[in-house]
Amino acid sequence: MPTSGKDTSLYFHIPFCSHKCPYCHFYVVANKQPLQKQLIEALMGELAMYKEYFTGKNIVSVYFGGGTPTLFAPEHLARILDYIQPPSGCEITIEANPTEITQEMLSALKKLGINRLSIGVQSFAEGELKQLGRKHNRAAAKDAVLLSHAIGFKNISIDLMYDVPGQTLESFQESIDCACALPITHLSLYNLTIEPHTGFAKKEATLRTMMPGEAISTIMYTTAIKRLEMQGLKQYEISAFARDGLLSRHNTGYWIGRPFLGFGPSAFSFYDNRRYRNIESLTRYAKIIQAAASPVDFVEEISNEKRQRELLVLHLRLLAGVPLCRFSLEKETEENLAKLTTDGLVMVCGSDENKRLVLTAKGRLFYDYVASELI
Repeated sequence: MPTSGKDTSLYFHIPFCSHKCPYCHFYVVANKQPLQKQLIEALMGELAMYKEYFTGKNIVSVYFGGGTPTLFAPEHLARILDYIQPPSGCEITIEANPTEITQEMLSALKKLGINRLSIGVQSFAEGELKQLGRKHNRAAAKDAVLLSHAIGFKNISIDLMYDVPGQTLESFQESIDCACALPITHLSLYNLTIEPHTGFAKKEATLRTMMPGEAISTIMYTTAIKRLEMQGLKQYEISAFARDGLLSRHNTGYWIGRPFLGFGPSAFSFYDNRRYRNIESLTRYAKIIQAAASPVDFVEEISNEKRQRELLVLHLRLLAGVPLCRFSLEKETEENLAKLTTDGLVMVCGSDENKRLVLTAKGRLFYDYVASELI
């Protein structure tokens, strides 16, 4: 399963959590010491199994996601990083919750060479944090960012949500303003979606009546763009904003089609026009690795035509748009693009040799529709 090209990203799914938030649909397990030992041995086994597929590649980014990967013991993270030997300048991100962030933990992460934090703030409004099942409050969220910056982390991202039950335009604007006042370099802005098999799914009918309507939701999104950009956080993707050009190299890789390898239970990989997913069970994943077998339980072979459509749609999320010279589009796709152009959702910019397809401001509001028409 060799990857094509030299640039590669690595993702590690660390599923440990102190509790599962009611909106979360990711695979997580309770944080127990025996499970930590089980996971690190399995991860090292999986890395050894696939070492030849990232050795000699340019590892652009390493991402520890979860779960709450900061619950994973620093010595375990050290074993992983020592094994993969990311090059100088590699973006190494770890997700963190405000409640787990301490001076001791941050110092340990810095010593490991981790150079980017992604902090799950979600909101600065106390009522919304309780509704989301978060264990931190407004003060703890602010203190986590300030402490991270004081310890020496210069690349700090936070997540914020809109469409939260009980959220108002005023409370959302206050969260945005609070974020802008902090020393962050990146912000990811997500609208809450109620996923199947989550705590929220069990009470979806009630929650829907408490969520902002479509008109308010649109105002929240457009207001956020204006306020963030006024404070130097420039939008570079539908849901992402960065200061001083510090965009997420890892996430950008997903949007431009960079090959990536995922390690750990439930982790996805994409390379050589194949999409893979590991089994969604830590115990079974570990046993399979111990038996020197593949933990993959899902493989999708993607035709060149489908990959072209997928990549076009993903790349279109970036405000810089899609360089059309890199794509050979099917007639049906060209016809759909013509319709979307007429509808004012996309447009072509640049000269003949440098034509780029970009979403219009209206198109960014209806990206899901654009994607469904092109995919």
